[in-house]
Amino acid sequence: MIDFSCNHFELFGLPQRYAIDEGALDSAYRGLQAEVHPDRFGGGSDAERRVAHQSSARVNEAYRTLKDPVERARYLLGLRGVDAMDQRDTKLSLAFLEAQLERRERAASAAESEDVAALDAIVAAIRAEQSARQGELAALLDGTGDPEPARVAVRELKFLAKVAEDVGAMLEAMES
Repeated sequence: MIDFSCNHFELFGLPQRYAIDEGALDSAYRGLQAEVHPDRFGGGSDAERRVAHQSSARVNEAYRTLKDPVERARYLLGLRGVDAMDQRDTKLSLAFLEAQLERRERAASAAESEDVAALDAIVAAIRAEQSARQGELAALLDGTGDPEPARVAVRELKFLAKVAEDVGAMLEAMES
C-alpha cells in the first residue's frame, strides 16, 4: 500500500516543482493504481479492501491535483503555507480585470452574431495567456523568491480558466 504521509510529489516520486514531466506523472499514476486498485483486493479482508479504496482515492486525488496547472500551483503554495485562494484577499489588478471584462463583452457580441471564428480567436488568446501565466508560475514557484507574485498568478490563471470555460460554453451553445 501507499504511504499516506507523503505529499503528492513524493507519492509519485517526482521533484517538488511546478514544471513537471507529465509523462512521468502519468506513468507513476498508472503504476500506483495497478498496485492499489480495489479490484486487486476483492478477495481480501474488509480492512484490506478499505485500505485499497483509501489508497486508490488518495492516488486519484494526488493525480488530479498535479495534472491540473492551477491546482498544482495551489498545492505547491499550500505546501509553503500560502493559501492562493484566501477568501479574505480576492484582489486582482484593475488592468487584468478590465481586460477580462472586455474579452467577455467581445465574446458575448460574437456569440450574439454567431461568429464562431471570433469566439475561436478569443479562446486561442485565452489559452495563450494561460500558457504564459504557467511559464511565469514555473519561474516563480520553482525559484526561491517571494510567494506573493505566484499567489497572484494562480488567482489570475484560475480566473482565465473560468473565462475560457464560459467562452467554450458559448461555442457549444452555437453548435447545438
